[in-house]
Parts: sequence; C-alpha cells; structure tokens
Amino acid sequence: MDFTNVSTAGLESSPVAEALAGLRANEARYFKNKYDIDFTVEPAKAAKAKVDWVAKILKEERGIVIESPALEATEIQVDGTKWVYVFYESGLSINVLYALDKAGKRAVGFKLSDGMDVPEELSSFKFARQKSKLAGTIRGSYFVIKNEY
Repeated sequence: MDFTNVSTAGLESSPVAEALAGLRANEARYFKNKYDIDFTVEPAKAAKAKVDWVAKILKEERGIVIESPALEATEIQVDGTKWVYVFYESGLSINVLYALDKAGKRAVGFKLSDGMDVPEELSSFKFARQKSKLAGTIRGSYFVIKNEY
C-alpha cells in the first residue's frame, strides 16, 4: 500500500473513494512506521473468512450487521496480536485488534471516512474526530470484545 501516492484502486465503487483511500493509506503508514510492516489488502471476495470473522464478532458482541458491502480486507499479526481490517463501500473501516493470549487487548474499532454519514447500525456510538494529512477528518469509535473468537 502506497501512502505517498494514494490510490483509489479497489475502492472505486465507494461514493467517498478518495477519502476511503486516504483512510486506508493512513492505516498503511501506521503499520509501516510503527512495525515496519507493509499493509497489503485483498478483495473482500478473496478474504471472505476475514470479512465473516469480523461480521461474526459484530453480530455476537453487539447485534450489529453492517449493511454496506465489503470491498477489501487484510490481516496482520504482530507481537502476539492479530489485526483484521475490512474496508466497506460506504466509507467505513472496521478493525479488530485481537490479542492471541487471553490477557491482552481485544477491541473493535470503527473509522468513518471524511464525507460519509454515520451508518444507522452504528448510530448508538459516539465518534471522536482526528485529523489526518492522508484522510482529512477521521471519526472513530470502538468497543471492547468480551468473548472468545
């Protein structure tokens, strides 16, 4: 993932494709700078197991079903933690941070691309704002995972 020359490749069907591409690049920059890991994504159809795992956690933990189609996904394991990201056509990005040992952190994070409305299924969450050179204004929220997945 190139975070110098941001590309909308794979995200063209999103009404906020440029902002979503910036959000994806923002995540890529984080992993490159913090862990020296290249952030690569694959089409959601090829990453069905990852997309389904995230959907299962959302459904079982909070009764949330994301209405927007998934476009891309990725999984990264670093320092005993699995990170799964799913990027949706609406401009939503969901990441699951899941420590592989029971004592570690486990949470679901939501990020909304600049220019998108809060999806109805996430309307109960409060979103904090963060500025990004790559993504403009990112609105984010999260919840802690309580069960085993």
